[in-house]
Amino acid sequence: MSLLRNTRTRTALIVGCATLALASCAGKEDKPRLAYEERPVELLYATGADRLDRGLWNQAVQYFGEVERQHPYSEWSRRAILMTAYAHYQGNDYAEAIGDADRFISLYPGNPAAAYAHYLKAICYFEQIVDVGRDQAATGQALANLTEIVQRYPRTEYAADARLKIDMVNDQLAGKEMTIGRWYLRQGDTLAAIGRFKTVIDRYQTTSHTPEALYRLVEAYLTLGLAEEAKRNGAVLGYNYPGDVWYRDAYKLLTDRGLRPAVEPSQSKKPSLVSRLPFVKDKEATIRPPAADVAPVEAPAEAAPPPALETPSAEAPAAVQEAKPEQRRGLLSRIPGLGGGK
Repeated sequence: MSLLRNTRTRTALIVGCATLALASCAGKEDKPRLAYEERPVELLYATGADRLDRGLWNQAVQYFGEVERQHPYSEWSRRAILMTAYAHYQGNDYAEAIGDADRFISLYPGNPAAAYAHYLKAICYFEQIVDVGRDQAATGQALANLTEIVQRYPRTEYAADARLKIDMVNDQLAGKEMTIGRWYLRQGDTLAAIGRFKTVIDRYQTTSHTPEALYRLVEAYLTLGLAEEAKRNGAVLGYNYPGDVWYRDAYKLLTDRGLRPAVEPSQSKKPSLVSRLPFVKDKEATIRPPAADVAPVEAPAEAAPPPALETPSAEAPAAVQEAKPEQRRGLLSRIPGLGGGK
């Protein structure tokens, strides 16, 4: 009887494990593979391109995979790697797309199309950026890869798109610093908050968060009783953003403490030196893979980057500074007392 019970127990365990295995397989997405059938490389590639145009990403991946499998040493195989990466990207399979791009870069580092592999890899990281309340690991990777494109291929259409996205990424990183800094302020940890706001001024001063960061520094220094530091940051805010709502708030805050700034808030509706860039992830705007191994398209000359913060000159009277804004030239901001000299 004991032997019979043990046999039944083993049988039940085997049946249970088999059931679990089948259930786990059923839960996975079924991606049928093409049956191997030797076909002309041109036909395989053209079919993959057709599936790509029709938005059938998985089928496109399979046909381009067959190009590599059946004709591994042809130029079509080299192109198929990039097309596979693009199909994975369009299907939001970013890990696979990045792997394909890295494979192309490793196999063909000197090929003109390697520029596109670097570009697509950066876009994959860019599209994985999440809101500022969550981990920003992908944001840092996106910034590093976008910067590499600008440095490696500065006059290409890829670099032009990368520069625009770098501005968005920097705005995102500055927003993360501001979120943490505001939280520290609410918790009463003023020194920690000041560190975060100074990071925005030092690293991301051309982003849309700079006026608020300067205002928060005014607010924080007043809380600590450091009136001169508060006045200095208020002066920088007023000199660079006289019409911004954050300067109007800072002006009122300083005036209420008997520290009225020399420059009054402007009532003009002129746009600020920086404006908030809409953070968009638009696959339609992503550049498609090159049709052949050709050099990247050269982009037109770009406008000059936005100016850095300026510190008001101590020699010129405030009234003259306000009356002649066109003379605002000179010191790049390493705001005195905030971690750097002039």
